[in-house]
Amino acid sequence: MTLTSALTDKLSEKRIVVAGGFIGGKWNTVSSRGKVFRVANPATGEVLAQISDLSTHATREAIDAAHAAQPGWAALSAKARADKLKALHRLMVENANDLARLLTLEQGKPFAEAKGEILYGAAYIEWFAEEARRVYGDTIPGHQADKRIMVIKQPVGVVGLITPWNFPNAMLARKLAPALAVGCTVVAKPAAETPLSALAIARLMEWAGFPPGVFNVVPGTDAAAIGQELCANPKVAKISFTGSTNVGKILMRQCADGVKRMSMELGGNAPFIVFEDADLDAAVEGAMVSKFRNAGQTCVCANRIYVHADLYDAFAEKLAAKMEKLRLGNGLEKDVTTGPLINEKAIEKVEALLADASEHGARISAIGDRPEGALFYPTTLVTGATGDMRIAREEIFGPVAPLFRFETTEEVIALANATEFGLAAYFYARDISKVYKVAEALEYGIIGINTGIISTEVAPFGGVKQSGFGREGSKYGIEDYLDIKYLCLSV
Repeated sequence: MTLTSALTDKLSEKRIVVAGGFIGGKWNTVSSRGKVFRVANPATGEVLAQISDLSTHATREAIDAAHAAQPGWAALSAKARADKLKALHRLMVENANDLARLLTLEQGKPFAEAKGEILYGAAYIEWFAEEARRVYGDTIPGHQADKRIMVIKQPVGVVGLITPWNFPNAMLARKLAPALAVGCTVVAKPAAETPLSALAIARLMEWAGFPPGVFNVVPGTDAAAIGQELCANPKVAKISFTGSTNVGKILMRQCADGVKRMSMELGGNAPFIVFEDADLDAAVEGAMVSKFRNAGQTCVCANRIYVHADLYDAFAEKLAAKMEKLRLGNGLEKDVTTGPLINEKAIEKVEALLADASEHGARISAIGDRPEGALFYPTTLVTGATGDMRIAREEIFGPVAPLFRFETTEEVIALANATEFGLAAYFYARDISKVYKVAEALEYGIIGINTGIISTEVAPFGGVKQSGFGREGSKYGIEDYLDIKYLCLSV
């Protein structure tokens, strides 16, 4: 189990990551199956590390460690837990450059964007460190003269966190922080494509002095086996998952026998609507930041761009001009704005969606050069997109901007809502009456109005319909990790 020079030569603090699982406060660098798996840089193909390939046995050990540590962690004062989280936040900020380089190397996004993710993830650690001391109960007037009623909140227990490859630091941080803040302990399963960021967080928590077993990381390629153990093991009280809707449904079925609590952020198909009264330049800027962040590999990025017929041609022209300024390449190189896709399967999906759109009459325009490297995909504009194309129904997860034309507000609301997903939506308009009516009519958990950036630790992040349930961030995000207990006292 090794880290290669392709990784360590880029880090100032070379001890920040270890090539093994973290279980019960110890680094497991020997696989339970005697296997390792490779982590490679998607921009260059260079192998960064060989990691212990853990599975069911190691997952069970991690659950046991978390279960043993949970009572002691919950018994600490809220301030004591908050202090540990603040120490972790401080270490994340102090090591932000190394964490960002690590993220760029394993995931591919440009360094500036990666550093933004690190600080975004750290903001959740800080937020929930503060919220740890604000878990309030209630007193309720008794139903009888000799009765006193109190409501208290307690941690649910051991939590299994399953996180995706597209935001390997932030997705873990925003689940981990509220769980630890209230007194839960954690077993984390990071994506096999990007386990290094999770292992680096474990390293920082070790340095911050978290007790053994409070946080455990099980890296491995057998996601189905690890997920099954987390869902079926009675010592795990809750699962929090970010990923595809199909996998989310599998996890729900596996949790059903134990009636296990869940929160899930699943797939998206975000509409981005430009009304006839929109500020055109602002809408173009918003579309750029929403669509092309992380090369389009986000659950909340603009997936269907609906433009009013009066602005359609002008919007397409301005968007194409902005897209020409994007530079694809290795995220550690200067001036690179867009990195590679995560793997060959992602390339194949984008190409299939574009082939279908072309067959149905869309115009496909690749904009900018495609650098050497099999996983780079050119930023692509699709005009003449229509509802009968796969690109209108499926999540793209690539740097492709399809433009759909619409005529009326009623028409575009119906088009926007014609999906099983309901994570994020965006629209640009100036008429205040229209703003309220459209915001209330769109069937999504998050609405960006005249902005393409919506994520922040202070607001509740999550979807409706088949985009999942539960919320992350804000005062609402801590509730998913708490049980409500009603106490009735006879006096």
